Amino acid sequence: MAFQSTIRPAYSRAEYISDAIVHFSGLVLVLGAVPVLIVLTAVWHGGPAAVTSVSIYGAALILMILASALYNLFPQPERAWLLKRLDHSAIYLKIAGTYTAFVLVSGQGHGLVAALWVAAATGVTLKLIAPDRLRWAGLGLYLLMGWAGVLAGGALLGALSTPVLVLMAVGGGLYTAGVGFYLWERLPFHNTIWHVFVLAASLVFYAAVLVAVLG
Repeated sequence: MAFQSTIRPAYSRAEYISDAIVHFSGLVLVLGAVPVLIVLTAVWHGGPAAVTSVSIYGAALILMILASALYNLFPQPERAWLLKRLDHSAIYLKIAGTYTAFVLVSGQGHGLVAALWVAAATGVTLKLIAPDRLRWAGLGLYLLMGWAGVLAGGALLGALSTPVLVLMAVGGGLYTAGVGFYLWERLPFHNTIWHVFVLAASLVFYAAVLVAVLG
């Protein structure tokens, strides 16, 4: 039996189950990890800027995984138009939210994070208007935002410790490598593999934020 959908290639039962496991595991992990991060930030820093920044990051992380789960695991055609837009839009918010945590914890790179939120708003607009027709522009914007710290974040990078920078590089590499599997639609389980890369990269970035907060 295959799960047919108008919004993605048909899932086999095994693909559907494997993707469900990845999303369920991711939701459980982040729902437990985000409150821990917020509490540690409040205890370690105490300042409202740091607590607000990690709260924004945590909310964006949960939203990204939740939106992906809803879109990929509940493929009702009548809801596809909305869930697809939410799924793709949440990625922009998560990227901008991640940089927000680094910027407000480190105190550097405010111009960069402002530009990233403008880019995120642009990306969300693209996805709301034409998620398929502008697919390549949207994908390019994901990658450009993700690597913006390397391209234009000199002050931010200088304020972060080496362990944080290494974790950021590893996380960025995982996201970028996963894009190849996202585009390889003829590969069985390509969507599950893509989501494994996304979850792994998200956990690495979570570790980077945690180290930045504690360091």
